[in-house]
Amino acid sequence: MSIRNLDALFSPTTIALIGASNRPGSVGAVLARNLFDAGFEGPILTVNPRERAIRSALNYHTVSELPLAPDLAIIATPPDTVPGLIRELGERGCRAAVVITAGFGEGEHADGQVLKQAMLDAAKPFLMRIVGPNCLGVLAPHRGINASFAHIMPQKGNVAFVTQSGAVATSILDWASARGVGFSHVVSLGSMSDVDFGDMLDYLALDPKTHSILLYVEAITEARKFLSAARKASRNKPVVVVKAGRSDAGAKAALSHTGALAGADAVYDAAFRRAGMLRVNTLDELFQAAGTLATGIHVKGDRLAILTNGGGIGVLAVDELAEMQGRLAALSEATLARLDSVLPPTWSHANPVDILGDAPGERYTSALEALLNEKEADAILVMNCPTAVADSLDAAQAVVDTLGSQRPAVLTCWLGEGAPAKARHLFAAQKIPTYETPEQAIRAFWHLSSYWRNQQTLMETPPPISTDATIDKASANAIIDQVLKDERNVLTEPEASAILSAYGIPTVPAIAVHTPEEASEAAKQLGFPVVLKILSRDISHKSDSGGVQLNLASPGAVAQAAEDMLATLRQVAPEARLDGFNVQPMIRRPGAHELILGVAEDSVFGPIIMFGQGGTAVELIGDRVVGLPPLNPLLAQEMIQATRISRLLRGYRDRPAADLEAISLTLIKLSQLISDLDRVVELDINPLLADATGVIALDARIVVRADREERPPFAIRPYPQQLEQTIETRNGQHYSLRPIRPEDEGALVDMLRYSTSDDVRLRFFAAIRRFDHAFAARLTQIDYDREMAFIAMPQGKQEIVGVVRLSADPDKEKAEFAIMVRSDMKGTGLGYRLMQQMIDYARENGLQQVFADVLRENHAMREMAKEFGFVVQSTKDEADTVMIVLNL
Repeated sequence: MSIRNLDALFSPTTIALIGASNRPGSVGAVLARNLFDAGFEGPILTVNPRERAIRSALNYHTVSELPLAPDLAIIATPPDTVPGLIRELGERGCRAAVVITAGFGEGEHADGQVLKQAMLDAAKPFLMRIVGPNCLGVLAPHRGINASFAHIMPQKGNVAFVTQSGAVATSILDWASARGVGFSHVVSLGSMSDVDFGDMLDYLALDPKTHSILLYVEAITEARKFLSAARKASRNKPVVVVKAGRSDAGAKAALSHTGALAGADAVYDAAFRRAGMLRVNTLDELFQAAGTLATGIHVKGDRLAILTNGGGIGVLAVDELAEMQGRLAALSEATLARLDSVLPPTWSHANPVDILGDAPGERYTSALEALLNEKEADAILVMNCPTAVADSLDAAQAVVDTLGSQRPAVLTCWLGEGAPAKARHLFAAQKIPTYETPEQAIRAFWHLSSYWRNQQTLMETPPPISTDATIDKASANAIIDQVLKDERNVLTEPEASAILSAYGIPTVPAIAVHTPEEASEAAKQLGFPVVLKILSRDISHKSDSGGVQLNLASPGAVAQAAEDMLATLRQVAPEARLDGFNVQPMIRRPGAHELILGVAEDSVFGPIIMFGQGGTAVELIGDRVVGLPPLNPLLAQEMIQATRISRLLRGYRDRPAADLEAISLTLIKLSQLISDLDRVVELDINPLLADATGVIALDARIVVRADREERPPFAIRPYPQQLEQTIETRNGQHYSLRPIRPEDEGALVDMLRYSTSDDVRLRFFAAIRRFDHAFAARLTQIDYDREMAFIAMPQGKQEIVGVVRLSADPDKEKAEFAIMVRSDMKGTGLGYRLMQQMIDYARENGLQQVFADVLRENHAMREMAKEFGFVVQSTKDEADTVMIVLNL
């Protein structure tokens, strides 16, 4: 499920409290008090088998006695009663329930798990949504709903907070109350038996009262739904997340480096980053982010101007900014001249702008006015430390008066405890973000800047992928078939290298042999020096077991090394099966960097890709980053830039830069490999040598499984290549048809430019003249799990002449469609064929209905829809549009 019936949680007409109580201090009594005192305008009905009234309101002994069917029920009764109550409420027409009660399998208790399933089974026939169990409840201040046992009813605001922890919820409510921060929604999800983070993100993304979203996450369920919802929400409003459990203790043990090194938190970090969410590390940062977001300010860069009355605190702010990798704004000559004209001669003459400890309010006004006109500054931090010769409140009032009703990107930091209290209250009342320390203020600026940067990344258009080799998927699958036929799951190094070669990843030539004598002969063929490696299906990391010898310069040295290797392995791994040796030429690339690339599977997010600094000390160095496939060039470059070794890869002193494009392309090929070869479980390339001439894989390891069905799904649905096809129109014309890709942005804009303004207006309901990047990106960067857009291109050409798209609701029951054919191609039958493709795709994917709003004057579209069986839903005669609907 997704957003179905969530309106009953936050906009019910009637609420029932099951388990209400008059006993002081009980959960039932607190729930009753909060519900009745919150200002809900509809009926609140209570159920308790022993009470005549609850808080002076008539009480009912059973659900069956309720005079009205509640939209929302709050349940705080013993766990064994809950499944029956859910069924009874569902029969009455209740659409949502908040189960406060614990005892439903927390800690994996079997009895509780049975009860939880019984509860879900009882709700299913009625499509009833359940929040919890074991939760604090839900609060919707704009609707006067406090269906929780929280100690505070928050103010109305535009920040939504969703948490798995009730204790964290009450903590942030307490923090917000003291600072005047309000909320649109506060939701404690508890055990997430039904409603989860993905559902809430889908709902809140469309909620007009919610301008920003905060999440406290302990675990994610249904990763693909979560990421689809998070990406959708992040495109519209800031989403800030703090994740509990950041240590690597949860990392699974694995045969490969990748599986062992990619700890659970690194995967979550990759998911949050991919969704465009802003991750913070502590509750304090989350609280600060709540206050910052509540003010509604935005920044569009990472350049900060600092205005202060104390040089020392300015330096502290600069230090923190440098730690966060932000930048001090370079003040223009015009700004410096203006500051010179209004400040004392001894001001700092640079950024930070130190206006001296005796600065009155007027001096703050003059300096701030100058900085507000500085185009090189993306935000301004105004700071004040209390002094005996100036009034902190006067300075604060000057800032407020200077800003007036406008809300540019200005943050404030009034240091101290007693003296600045009134100033902070003044800023809070005016919704100007304010902080107690320079570090807090800089972190807040960095949060805003990071959010802006995430949005830019989400909207970037990747360049077309150029591969230098044809992928041979059949050869790779044939190797896996043979390995599984041999009842093995770990490929030998030659087999792993062959699979990499099938995907165009450069590898070292090798000869596999069985005996030391054969190894010596193979070395003669390859030429000296050579590398000798043991071949064993039972040894994961050859160098750890003495199974690798380098720089062997003669036949005798090779034979002796092979004999020594066998003797060593009989001691350290006597049970290992020895299949022979692998002989390779010694690759000499002085100055090349050793990298590690790998693929593994995460229990929540499915296949993952890792990149970092490689070599034998990879665990100790710890320089690595995890990404979620599928990758494009921009995502691959982002992964590389997130590592420390990227600074070396860009070149330094007399060392040239490594071929970053070749490294990026290797990551993309790995992404394609893991998408194509669904039996690959784990893969390591360590090391991948990289220098200015390119890359080469020196060693590789691959683990496979026989059952394709065991592969967890990609958290982000890859490009559905299987949908590519050739179509024929009614007049016999042939077109290449495929799903749209982000790199199609330019071709799509060209199609719109070559269409008449009237055709564009009929498609977009507006006379659009400028097709900017943001507009085009939203049409080409789609979520294949919920959306589909097919483009038609004349065969052999890279121009788009027609597009049809579907956008499903989160429940994947209904989808809105839109269609457009380039003006010069109308009347060729292409629109009819695209319409048929859209309907076929909708049916195959289980959609129950497709619909579209169509301008009443668009007679051609209405006639074509009629041919396909669409019906016009009743609309007001004076409306400009009609809705056409096809039930599938």
